[in-house]
Amino acid sequence: MRILYLHQHFSTREGATGTRSLAMAEALAARGHAVTLACGQYAGAVSGLSGGFRRGRRKGMVGAVRVVEFAIPCGNAQGFAARGAAFLRYAVRAGGLALAGHWDLIIASSTPLTVALPALAARGLRGLPFLFEIRDPWPELPRAMGVGSPLLWQGLDLLADAACRRAAAVIALSEGMAATAVAHGAEPSRVAVVPNGCDLGLFGPGVAPWRPEGLAPETVLAVYAGAHGPANGLDQLLAAAALLQARGAPVTLLLVGEGGDKPRLTARAAAMGLTALRFLDPLPKPRLAGLLAGAQIGVQCLAPVPEFAEWTAPNKLMDYLAAGLPVVANLGGRAARLLEDDPLGRCGIATPPGDTPALAGALAALAADPGRRAALGAAARAQAEQRWDRRVLAERFCVVVEQSQGGAAGRALAPAGVRERSPRAA
Repeated sequence: MRILYLHQHFSTREGATGTRSLAMAEALAARGHAVTLACGQYAGAVSGLSGGFRRGRRKGMVGAVRVVEFAIPCGNAQGFAARGAAFLRYAVRAGGLALAGHWDLIIASSTPLTVALPALAARGLRGLPFLFEIRDPWPELPRAMGVGSPLLWQGLDLLADAACRRAAAVIALSEGMAATAVAHGAEPSRVAVVPNGCDLGLFGPGVAPWRPEGLAPETVLAVYAGAHGPANGLDQLLAAAALLQARGAPVTLLLVGEGGDKPRLTARAAAMGLTALRFLDPLPKPRLAGLLAGAQIGVQCLAPVPEFAEWTAPNKLMDYLAAGLPVVANLGGRAARLLEDDPLGRCGIATPPGDTPALAGALAALAADPGRRAALGAAARAQAEQRWDRRVLAERFCVVVEQSQGGAAGRALAPAGVRERSPRAA
């Protein structure tokens, strides 16, 4: 098949952001498909292309995948209006590519939800089938956070309805996201769950560890690696660091990444006199792998929004598991089940959302118990290998893509979905 894969935030492994679309595109290419991946310039991403842009785009081969990169900067540090404009600009450029090329199938990977616009245009004007991938449910999450307006949410609802109803197949990253697709009109038989997976070759045993300068050897390093935006609720980590510092716990929290909230957070940490918390700029994935190898705890943090429990699937959590780190998280739902209730063994601690003393207490407890950290970390790596191997999940992704090529609405996928509890099961 000739596949056009639309993902505005694509990055290779040299970037500091998620690489799921790279792994899926590579798996499709390995099965003999001709894959063209169209992206923008996402902050922290590295497309793998070099040289200048001509008429606002550049293109070339990145391994076995043809990449088309549009000169459309976008990132979490931008304001709401600037990001919205970048989303629409990408939709227009990607729409032109979708309508001009000779494709057998289009994959539209959200977020942003506007990536569905070029896929819908190609479906309506050229009859091309498309697969819609939901990485974050929109407008459910913006609405839950109070971001935007009722009029905007109504428009996004209509777009999500059209994408879910007209797609030949829908892939969701969690059962909760799959439920939102069905609520938007997707036939349940055409919805598959293919979760985020672990890059077992990049993270894990054998990676040379490193730690920031100035840390005492006995200091327990707890790393948060991800966006610094309102959805992440990182003020909770500052408050937890203050509690740990007051107790004299030998823990340093390291926040790695960028986002609109980072300048405020760094200023607030300085004003609080926090010596138990540091910041780092985003790191390329190989460099991050070394940092996690030198750390003792992975930290998952989100704002205390109830809807986050089932509607999020953070890349960072998979990286921590692959690195063999025990994880402390401040949310319930899917992440809590993964950490505390998995049949393969407990691999972390889930504290109640918004409960900063509990979060600090969990970090202090692990810092004081090396044996428990080692046991949880071993269980984390075992779960990564046996349940979240990205190579296995990429093959499942490919099967859904190949089954959706016919584009017949209402045709059931076989199998009809991938359950998160047993991604290795047939």
